[in-house]
Amino acid sequence: MGSHRSRHEHSPAAEHGEPERLQKLLSRAGLGSRRAIEALIDEGRIKVNGEVAAMGQKATAADRIEMDGRRVQLEAAAEVVRRVLVYNKPEGEVTSRKDPEGRPTVFDQLPRLKEQRWIAVGRLDINTTGLMLFTTDGELANRLMHPSSEVDREYAVRIFGEVDEAMIQRLKDGVLLDDGMGRFTDITPAGGSGLNRWFHVTLMEGRNREVRRLWESQGVRVSRLKRVRYGPIFLPSRLSIGRWEELDQKATDDLSRSVDLEPVAIPNKTPGEKTAQDRLRKKQPPRSARKTTGSKWQVSDGRPEGRQRKPQQRSTKR
Repeated sequence: MGSHRSRHEHSPAAEHGEPERLQKLLSRAGLGSRRAIEALIDEGRIKVNGEVAAMGQKATAADRIEMDGRRVQLEAAAEVVRRVLVYNKPEGEVTSRKDPEGRPTVFDQLPRLKEQRWIAVGRLDINTTGLMLFTTDGELANRLMHPSSEVDREYAVRIFGEVDEAMIQRLKDGVLLDDGMGRFTDITPAGGSGLNRWFHVTLMEGRNREVRRLWESQGVRVSRLKRVRYGPIFLPSRLSIGRWEELDQKATDDLSRSVDLEPVAIPNKTPGEKTAQDRLRKKQPPRSARKTTGSKWQVSDGRPEGRQRKPQQRSTKR
């Protein structure tokens, strides 16, 4: 992955207000991956100070930047602030900031920020529980989600139906879905018997409902689905459903290095921020979270017993 400087550092361009490439600036603000932003620039949808942006153009957070006529909020891009939350999502919450149907969202329970915003790293559908990551760093979020980073996701899944070795091999070899080929890179039995069995499955992308669709393509049904790992971050067993906690410096650095980003020091919280976060974290989880507690959810969050996790080998291509 190349060498990493040992000290924690901010982006020099951001710190001194020096111009930097537009796609890098907007990616850090959470607008999308650099490739996606390059496509927007190529389509003429980005303006800088009233002028249509050109490929390779540079800008600063002080410039007025618009996408499709709407101003882009660049507060998060002025300086690299990298904080990461781990959240144990309950069933019944949607992965969006606001829901037109009034359903609870994954953002409802998160601590409020004054000058940044939480960016969800990927999505989980309303019936899926478990690990979600949120960060204030758009560049980190985009790299973690982009297929070229090859970040593996692991799920505990309960299957209703007959599962044999031939089916498992087909799912590992690849199955043609509506949106292309899909496959699990690993499938490991994790308990259960008869027609109700648990498996741990791993895949390298996060397409919509892909875990469910892969199993359903084999004529079986997913009755429970819980994400337990995203890259190097496991869902802590101490973190109950509907609660969150912030990653410490070492875990945040490990996550950053997994997608070839230099470490950045986590900013210190003021006494007021720390008190408010502690109070919010100790609050009773929402009612939707409390409904899902019970023995049916008692499944291992780590690797099945007797197996050690093997680190995924990532391609050197970006």
